[in-house]
Amino acid sequence: MKVVVLGKGAMLSNLIRGVILSGAEVAGVFRYERVKLSPLKMLLHDFFKSSPELTLIKKRKIKDLCFKSANSEEFKRFLIKDNIDLVLVGTWCEKLKKDVIDIPVIGTVNVHPSLLPKYRGPNPYLQTILHGEKKSGVTFHLMNEKFDSGPVLAQSEIEILDGDTGKELKNKTVFQARLICTELLGKLTDGLVIPVPQDESSASYYEDVKPEDMTLNFYKENSLELLRRIRAFHPWLPVYFQHGNIFFKINPYNVEIIDKSCSAGSIIEKGHYSLTVGTIDGKALKMSNLKLYKFPFLTGFFIDRISI
Repeated sequence: MKVVVLGKGAMLSNLIRGVILSGAEVAGVFRYERVKLSPLKMLLHDFFKSSPELTLIKKRKIKDLCFKSANSEEFKRFLIKDNIDLVLVGTWCEKLKKDVIDIPVIGTVNVHPSLLPKYRGPNPYLQTILHGEKKSGVTFHLMNEKFDSGPVLAQSEIEILDGDTGKELKNKTVFQARLICTELLGKLTDGLVIPVPQDESSASYYEDVKPEDMTLNFYKENSLELLRRIRAFHPWLPVYFQHGNIFFKINPYNVEIIDKSCSAGSIIEKGHYSLTVGTIDGKALKMSNLKLYKFPFLTGFFIDRISI
């Protein structure tokens, strides 16, 4: 089986390894950055920011595809000329057109980091934690002209622990994707996979977050909701706590809920690099190892001057 992998970062490198472990041939890798960057910027990017996936591509002597778009005529000609059996997509910035999706002999398969049809959309890692889910997952599904809606080929659940941030959930998910990839490709070779249509009545979709979502609102969300927000956004976006005109960046690994009776938004305790703030459910959020936005070395100076 000849497989082409499209993607970015840890998901891409794990899918490449999954294909290799299955015994299939990685006929080419199309990196996300090729679409976003000019050839010169791509050259500089690879020189100064060599990534694990690029190291893997070079080590395994895999063809690093140099197309500007997955919808380009050049990419379509490559798929046809090399008689590609399967295209795997894991993290991509374009909507693939039907005439591209239909070229591979077996099909084009998307890898989505949620238990579809739940949590369709751009960042399920963030959204599942933000909404207090106890489990997430990874889904391999056939692609069609609608995002994240094609028939499911394989799926696996992943437990979300209380202390997980988006980073830990993503790490677990991409590793699970590697295991599923290896197993699925073996079954596809033997023709043992039956696509299962998604249940549209259970579908949910969440758009990308907005800049205002990065600031904690102690008058709107309770202590648990605030804690989930802090953990969900890491490592993609920092979450801030605003006091007057000052913004403190919060460390997601140094936050805890304290059972103290206090009013929402009130600062009830402070340290040189920590603040404890009341929430609407009568509890408090203790945030340690705070950093002042843009001027982290002045953090203690400003905290010392906050009144309780």
